Parts: sequence; structure tokens; C-alpha cells
Amino acid sequence: MRHLQISRSVIAAAKVAGLVTLLAASGNAAAQASISTTKHNLGSTGTGANHVSTGTDEICVFCHTPHGANTGVAAPLWNKGLPASTYTTYSTANSSTIDGKVLSVGSVSLACLSCHDGTQAMDNFINAPGSGGYNPTGARPSPAYTWTGSDTLSGASLITNIGTDLTNDHPIGIQYCGGGITWNGTASIGTCNDPDFKTPVATSINSTPVWWVDTAAGTANTRQKTDMILYTRDFGTVGSPSNQPSVECASCHDPHVGAPNATFLRIPNSGSAVCLACHTK
Repeated sequence: MRHLQISRSVIAAAKVAGLVTLLAASGNAAAQASISTTKHNLGSTGTGANHVSTGTDEICVFCHTPHGANTGVAAPLWNKGLPASTYTTYSTANSSTIDGKVLSVGSVSLACLSCHDGTQAMDNFINAPGSGGYNPTGARPSPAYTWTGSDTLSGASLITNIGTDLTNDHPIGIQYCGGGITWNGTASIGTCNDPDFKTPVATSINSTPVWWVDTAAGTANTRQKTDMILYTRDFGTVGSPSNQPSVECASCHDPHVGAPNATFLRIPNSGSAVCLACHTK
């Protein structure tokens, strides 16, 4: 009888373990599916207007590589050459409503623009799928893949084709001045203070500030993907202290987010929630 009870206990434990494994697998599948069902799946399994019909069913490779990545961009393990474009930024606007300084486009935004300025092919790889496709400067593989739709975001009618004139888009590379840019991890108290913006939150990682603006979707004072992420940049070249928060493309957009957030927004924009996360209006 005791042997039977032990056996039943072992069987019950095995069932629980199997259920846990199944749930974990389901969770992983859901996580993996979050980008596979978006327009950023440019592999042959993609369903967006632009993706390869033959050549590779890989998804991550269009942006990331585990080896030989582009170290000149802040995006992790970046697998593309950056565009050699000259951008027209808000620094040319001289607007009296802009309190923050404007830098050149940050590398996080350049990663986005490497597809979205429409100047280079989306299969501009440093390390192409398979073996023998490594090119440290980034270039189209030869032969190029067969595409459904276009391999560039060409066409002025496409809002996703941002182009090189950025003055008709939300400012990027611009200093975030909400709350006067406090941070006492060790220094960086800013000089600009725009009351039309909420005060950001900061913490120190390796003695460098990490900035964000809390949203209602996240936990207060805890940096999460559902917050508006600000990127630390050196504004000393334009007369402000170093290590200041900067607004970049990925402040509002998360390239890995699928439905229900439209256009890869970090949070749904119901009631203009994305705008009002930072702007006090």
C-alpha cells in the first residue's frame, strides 16, 4: 500500500511538473509571437505589406545578430549599417516654445531610421542569415531576397517613410526639461525647466542616470516597458550639463510590441494617454 501511495505521489508530481512545463512553454510561445505577428516580422512568415517571400524565415536577424554586431549604435547587437543621411532636426526651427536643447539624432533613433528614413534596403545586413554573409559595413546580401511589397519604405504617401526632414515629426534628440531635470545620483541638475512637462524619474546604473516618465500602465518609480523611456545623452556640447534625458523614437515606441497597441506604442493611446504621459495639458 505504501508503495502504491508513493507511486501515486510520483505520478501526481509528474503531472504538476508537466503542467508547469506546458504553461511555461505557452508563455514563451506567447512572448515569441508578440513580434512574429507584427509588421516588424520581415521574414517569410511575415504578414505585413513588406516582407521577404523567400530567403529566410528568421525574424530577429533583420535588426539583431549574436555575433559581429554594429557597436556604433546603442541598440543591442545591431545588425544593420546606419544610414549615411543628414537629417534636418528641430534645431533649425528656432521655436520659442522649445525649452530644451536639440542634439543630432541619437543612435537609438538612428536604429529606427535605418529602415524608416527610406534611404536604404531593409535587408541591409552586417551578418546575413546563414554562413558567409558577413559584411562589417552593412550591405545587401547577394543575391538580394525576394520581397513581397518593397524592400524599402519608399513612397511619400507612406507615413512610415519618415524621410530625412524630421521637422514634421515629433522632436527627437531633444532635451526633456520637465521638472527641471533633477537627478542626484551624482550631479546633473539641469538648467531648463518646462512646466508643460511632467517630472521624470531617474535611477543610477553604473553611476549613470537612467531616465523615464511613469505612466498609469506601470508601477510608480519602477522603470518598465510601459513607461516613456528617456535616453541619457551628453548635452554639454550645446551648453547644458552632461547625462541629460533625451527624447528619442523609442521613448514612445517599442519595436517589439504587438496588438493591441497601434504603431508599436508603449501604451495604447486611448484618450491621448501617450501624449499626456509627458505633456501636462
